[in-house]
Amino acid sequence: MLLAADVGNTNVVFALFDGREIKARWRIATDPRRTGDEYAVWLLQLLKIEGYERQDVTRIIFASVVPRANHNLTVLAEKYFGLTPIIAGQGEAAWPFAIDVDQPSSLGADRALNILAAHEKYGGDLIVVDFGTATKFEAIDFNGTYKGGIIAPGINLSLDALVGKTAKLPRIAIRAPETTSVIGRNTEDQMLIGIFWAHVAMMEGLIARMRVEIGRPAKVVATGGLAILFDQKTEIFDHVDADLTIHGLAILAERAAK
Repeated sequence: MLLAADVGNTNVVFALFDGREIKARWRIATDPRRTGDEYAVWLLQLLKIEGYERQDVTRIIFASVVPRANHNLTVLAEKYFGLTPIIAGQGEAAWPFAIDVDQPSSLGADRALNILAAHEKYGGDLIVVDFGTATKFEAIDFNGTYKGGIIAPGINLSLDALVGKTAKLPRIAIRAPETTSVIGRNTEDQMLIGIFWAHVAMMEGLIARMRVEIGRPAKVVATGGLAILFDQKTEIFDHVDADLTIHGLAILAERAAK
């Protein structure tokens, strides 16, 4: 079985694959100081709870946008599983698609995995929207070539800035507003409108502009933890695929094995 780990700026997502099927998944807050030993204590217990043993893991792959975490995940793989990990974007797991931008080496691993998985699963011209710490937009042509994208502040970053830089505004929970009204009657509603609907307007406006530039019909694939939340209030998505990034790791591991 394949153990895959996607290290983001906010969370690390682990998934156990049998082929392309996810058998179990776990999430832990990203902390670059967390050692391989600490990962092992946490992960080995969770494997047992799900009915698996460490010897069931025969391959490990990880992708990271937090360089300091790479060493600790390598220690986890080598010390506790006796395996040399596959590192996404390196060696036999180099990105198997063309990167047609000014600085190809600057493409983040999470974005690359979304590009790979979206092209394989959905085909054609694509726009991928990933709702993470940042909200990222990727333009992928029908050949699977990455043509460029957009990086915007994520909705939680926007809320943090709004609350952190004001003296009296309260911390509110991110949720879908109950109505479509954009005129709030109290402070909390006004904040939610300003955060949620502003993000929807940004997303819809940018996707419309991207489609004009692409010049061909492009399907929109949404992923990330908040994709389902936004899908409740917009018709812009053709597919919502919460596991797109982690499935990219399974696809990449398959390719590396050939």
